[in-house]
Amino acid sequence: THGHALILTGGSGRTGAARLAARGALRIGAGLVTLGVPPSAQQEVACQIMALMLRRVADADALAEVLEDRRVNALCLGPGLGVERAGELVPVALVAEPSRAVVLDADALTAFADAPERLFGMLHERCVLTPHGGEFARLFPDIAEKLDAAPVKGPAYSKVDATREAAERAGCVVLFKGPDTVIAGPVGRCSVNSAQYERAAPWLATAGAGDVLAGFITGLLARGFAPMQAAETGAWLHVECARAFGPGLIAEDLPEQLPNVFRELGL
Repeated sequence: THGHALILTGGSGRTGAARLAARGALRIGAGLVTLGVPPSAQQEVACQIMALMLRRVADADALAEVLEDRRVNALCLGPGLGVERAGELVPVALVAEPSRAVVLDADALTAFADAPERLFGMLHERCVLTPHGGEFARLFPDIAEKLDAAPVKGPAYSKVDATREAAERAGCVVLFKGPDTVIAGPVGRCSVNSAQYERAAPWLATAGAGDVLAGFITGLLARGFAPMQAAETGAWLHVECARAFGPGLIAEDLPEQLPNVFRELGL
């Protein structure tokens, strides 16, 4: 009753990011989490997981077969996936029926840098995009140009304006990462999750932290959260986990802080 999340991995030697995302999805409460691996990575992943499950996903046809299982209700594609594999699998994930919640991060965004309109044509309202600044500029170059331009008159074009415009164009939730993470929905709703001042967590800028965030959001989507709510809640908990651990944090530590954070919240 708490959903089944599927996280797609890359090939041998590139599975760590997806495993981080999967651990985050499991810790945040998804009922089941499966890693979809290509044959070259099957043994590698099998040696690294316990509570997580494993399913062989060699190519687009194999993913389509996996998605015939209606119990799989949330997908995450991008962390360590590889641009070529992402270009093959993302369209299958987005056109599968019924429309599942889908988080696209990292390589799943970069794979469409040359033709972002192709990606936008496949997206639906249950999608969440989680770009950092570079990925945002690849998908929305004109918006990024306006954001980076020096203002010569007011009001200045802000990150809030940019994220709202991007979400409207994409037709789904966009989470624009940074110390001032901005989350916007396609109809204009917007929130800012600031990790500054009393909530500063500079040690969160560590390799793999974004993969864990993608997993948090995927896990919440599997549990039935709406895309905007999942993105907002995942981003807030991400910072709380970093603050709970403190300096010296690495990405693997983030999911393991969730139980403490939940206890502090009285959950």
